[in-house]
Amino acid sequence: MNLDIQIIDRGRGLQLSTSRITVQDLVPYFQRGCSYDEIIHWIPTLTHEEIAVVERYYQQHKDALDEEDRRLRAYREEQIRLQRLRFPEEDPQLGLARMKELLQKRLQEKNGEGHPGRH
Repeated sequence: MNLDIQIIDRGRGLQLSTSRITVQDLVPYFQRGCSYDEIIHWIPTLTHEEIAVVERYYQQHKDALDEEDRRLRAYREEQIRLQRLRFPEEDPQLGLARMKELLQKRLQEKNGEGHPGRH
């Protein structure tokens, strides 16, 4: 491949110059010791050359990237925990039904339905 593949920042974190795949997208694969072919299986738009560029960057900045990955995972877990507090139903279908009910109610309110005196 003759493209000059670089790690750049377009405002959403460090990413490949040739795609929207971020360095952080690949960190979990490197942490698990995945082969390039395994990574391509899950992210088929990548090439071996692109993965090699990100892996070199990862190896040079491993501690900082691993820490950022740890913080991102903790943030996601906290968001899931908070969501479960808002919708504590054990059965995911009940939670989905509750969300649909709330959305329907908000749509009705937005459309002026359900309010006395409004038409």
